[in-house]
Amino acid sequence: MNDQNIAVKAEHISKCYRIGLKETMQDSLLKTISNFMINPLKNYRTYRALYNFDDVSPDQDTNPSDVIWALKDLSFEVKKGEVVGIIGVNGAGKSTLLKILSRITVPTTGRVTIRGRVSSLLEVGTGFHPELTGRENIYLNGTILGMRKKEIDRKFDEILDFAGVEKFIDTPVKRYSSGMKVRLAFAVAAYLEPEILIIDEVLAVGDASFQKKCMHKMKDVGQHGRTVLFVSHNMQAITRLCPRAILLNDGQVLADGPSPEIVGVYLNSEGGARAEKVWPDLFQAPGDDVIRLCALRAKTVDGRVTGVVDISQPVAIELEYEVLQSGHEFEIYFKLINGEGIDVFQSIDNDPSWRKKSRPIGRYMSKAWIPGDLLAEGMYVINPRVRNRFWVDDALGIQVVDPMDGAGARVDTVRDIPGVVRPLLKWETEFFPR
Repeated sequence: MNDQNIAVKAEHISKCYRIGLKETMQDSLLKTISNFMINPLKNYRTYRALYNFDDVSPDQDTNPSDVIWALKDLSFEVKKGEVVGIIGVNGAGKSTLLKILSRITVPTTGRVTIRGRVSSLLEVGTGFHPELTGRENIYLNGTILGMRKKEIDRKFDEILDFAGVEKFIDTPVKRYSSGMKVRLAFAVAAYLEPEILIIDEVLAVGDASFQKKCMHKMKDVGQHGRTVLFVSHNMQAITRLCPRAILLNDGQVLADGPSPEIVGVYLNSEGGARAEKVWPDLFQAPGDDVIRLCALRAKTVDGRVTGVVDISQPVAIELEYEVLQSGHEFEIYFKLINGEGIDVFQSIDNDPSWRKKSRPIGRYMSKAWIPGDLLAEGMYVINPRVRNRFWVDDALGIQVVDPMDGAGARVDTVRDIPGVVRPLLKWETEFFPR
């Protein structure tokens, strides 16, 4: 790849920190006095060690006990104009990575190359001086980004309109609420035309309406050819805004690729959306002496097991079970429940081959297809049931995502569409010219 097309390039970066250790309690007066005498020298050595990492390496297993590696030999590239989501559990290294990319801290080893002006929003009020007014901080941030006063003047009204803090613009920022700070900080970061925009989970501080405005603005920034790096635990936002996602785990890149796939890897690895649940020991599986559930899966049209479903595509819920005694009829069904705990629907096995018929001993596979463009975005759990025999709560989970490509029921809107379901209805419009 031509390096001139790369906005961000991280090459084998690692970041090491030294953490505090518990002080040793002395068990005698003599040792206490001796420790008091040597403490100044000990403290000086500890201070020097905070910035000296010659004795450590991310590759070795014998690092000192006070060393923690936030990032380990991490490499990736982001092309100009890409919108990339960065996901992972708390402590995976996301915020440390963004601080390195924002030049707030430096990596212990490795190198980062950035081509373009960077604006970052990592914490509430990032880059604001608390004693300066909102107006003064806007001009301060613009100057730091290398903008001239005329350029900032041109964007000033848009920033104020977006942030909604006109009444307090000449008040010191230290008197702003956290919501006001994040609104103004995002407006400054987004409207002062950086080539690279870096945003952490800080947007969660804002209210729902402001978050929607931020999502719309980030989408607009990406469409205008600027690079966006976005950290969030909101998987809907990641799949909606970011064609590509990077999954971090324990300071390393665990997966990198199309956001629906990477979100699926993340959710399944954390158990948030179990695309498949298998009971290998039949007699430990849900059920009784007559029937037992062996497995439960969510599958795509091409047979892949997945926990992340494109909103426009059908998904199959597959139940695998073993009949242990013949001569019984079964009512097999499942419930689908959304993230708010609402029963969306219940579906009963209506295959005419077995309806109201006893089943012989053997293994069975029942599959029900949920059509595309029916469910709304969000998280769903599937609870399988065999009436009067067994039930399993929260056995399976799927995340329905909308890539927001302008097709389907969403069309061009970026706001959340409320409702338990979100069908794609057929519309017809007639025109009667005058």
